Amino acid sequence: MGWDIKVDAGKCTGDGACKDACPVDVYEIQGGKAVTVNADECLGCESCVEACEAGAITVTEV
Repeated sequence: MGWDIKVDAGKCTGDGACKDACPVDVYEIQGGKAVTVNADECLGCESCVEACEAGAITVTEV
């Protein structure tokens, strides 16, 4: 069981809220946008989804 993490770059504001909320450092801000760099570490807690005011992140169980 794992997690599919998608960041909609068109919606992402790059404010870093997802990065700050993630307990396992899944995200980095690169080029003013959030990108997943440690997707294998994702716990599926969706704290990033809740923190993203732009609604740019989805986390789906795979």
